[in-house]
Amino acid sequence: GHGKVAADIAAQIGYTDICFADDHAEGQCLGFPILGGTAHLAAWNDGATDFVIGIGNNAVRKKIAEEYDINWVRLVHPSAQIGLQASIGRGTVVMVGAVINACASVGEHCIINTRAVVEHDNVLEDYVHISPNAALGGTVRVGALTHIGIGASVRNNIDICGGCTIGAGAAVVKNIQDSGVYIGVPARKIK
Repeated sequence: GHGKVAADIAAQIGYTDICFADDHAEGQCLGFPILGGTAHLAAWNDGATDFVIGIGNNAVRKKIAEEYDINWVRLVHPSAQIGLQASIGRGTVVMVGAVINACASVGEHCIINTRAVVEHDNVLEDYVHISPNAALGGTVRVGALTHIGIGASVRNNIDICGGCTIGAGAAVVKNIQDSGVYIGVPARKIK
């Protein structure tokens, strides 16, 4: 599913020769060819080809990104709003209607999903996924491999350590220093 959205963004920003690598499917996806599995990525790396990982799972994205030294590019949907002095790392995908405000820093191979809000001065480390309609207040720090669930909210000036899952609709109102799964309002650890 995430790969379909990444391909759609690529097409909307001008890529015309789009194809997929998929370890579990053959044929086509959205009319674009599936050329083989990820084992072929290095062979396709001709220096002129751009790549992005179309997988939502943070740990799998990290494994693939670290395994292949290829031209990882960022994809930003034309409707996304990117503020002044915001930075977006390579391999990151920013989807429809997402907002990344001034001076925010988004790491490598992140997902800023549909209509997610990353406010000013946020720092998102690598392999973070901000789900649809999630909102992070100003000056939030999110550690690597953390997933903020759909519709979750994070109060301003909050630090969330790496390796966390923040459940759908959760409200983070205090710093999170221990990796784990957090749900509820206010968010509390369940695992």
